[in-house]
Amino acid sequence: MNSQLLQSNIILENENVLLLPFENERNIELKEIIFHDEIWKYMGMYVRTETDFENYITNTLKQKADGICYPFLIIDKATNKVAGSTRYGYLNHASQKCEIGWTWYGKAFQGTGLNKACKYELLNFGFENIQFRRIQFSADLENKKSQRAIEKLGAVKEGIFRNNYIDSEGKSKDDVYFSVILEEWKTTKRHYFEEFL
Repeated sequence: MNSQLLQSNIILENENVLLLPFENERNIELKEIIFHDEIWKYMGMYVRTETDFENYITNTLKQKADGICYPFLIIDKATNKVAGSTRYGYLNHASQKCEIGWTWYGKAFQGTGLNKACKYELLNFGFENIQFRRIQFSADLENKKSQRAIEKLGAVKEGIFRNNYIDSEGKSKDDVYFSVILEEWKTTKRHYFEEFL
């Protein structure tokens, strides 16, 4: 695994999307799209106030500095607007794996095809450059929309993790886990991401 790449300035893009490191000065633009409870319903937390927003930025940057994740800003190339955020998380160098997630989009950018374009770049760079052996995804058991989006990426559904975490309101939440593994990536890429090849 090429772990050193996770210490570098990773910029990914295709015709639809540009992914910039989260510490880019444009992260302040997230404020224009972040304050909607629907976005945060299944994220284990809510961003409702200026203080919540500042904490979100600070915590995300701290987690990157601590080597827990590598977060990105998602830029919609059609409008050149900040559309949301995503990350490589739960970085595990010893087992050469990570989870792509913590993904959210402003309301105007949902259902536009940006998610698939974004996930293609993360999967492709993750397998072919960083050389992860496993990339997993998870979605709240109640979040059927996210589960369908993950299935459209060709990820294999593995099962349910019961009481997987406690959200910011003290509720135990169940998650559904999916994965793509290195040995499957070339076939998955050909079958599910043909438009980006």
